[in-house]
Amino acid sequence: MKILLVDDEMELVTAMAERLSLRGVDADWAVSGEQAMELVDGCDYDVAVLDVKMPGLSGLDLRRTLSGKCPGMKFIFLSGHGSESDFKAGSAEAECYLIKPVSIEDLLAKIREAVGE
Repeated sequence: MKILLVDDEMELVTAMAERLSLRGVDADWAVSGEQAMELVDGCDYDVAVLDVKMPGLSGLDLRRTLSGKCPGMKFIFLSGHGSESDFKAGSAEAECYLIKPVSIEDLLAKIREAVGE
């Protein structure tokens, strides 16, 4: 299983990648939607975990772009300050929508659920 983590908070995204790695999950990370697009050339990610609100390309916009480019990819949204409209949009466009801070065990469970493990 290969995961792409995208969040504009570098400390958070690197910590998530490290913690997932310790649990046997291959996780790459990016701090912007634009940087994430550079990583996705081969479409070899099973799940993308996206922060909803980021400068530039938002998580919602990134999800729309990635789903067109990589139809089999699953999506999980994270938000620390999402509004009800973000929640509704995110819930309709992703396998799940989690509120930060999220425990790594909860995130891992949702990732496994998204890929059918």
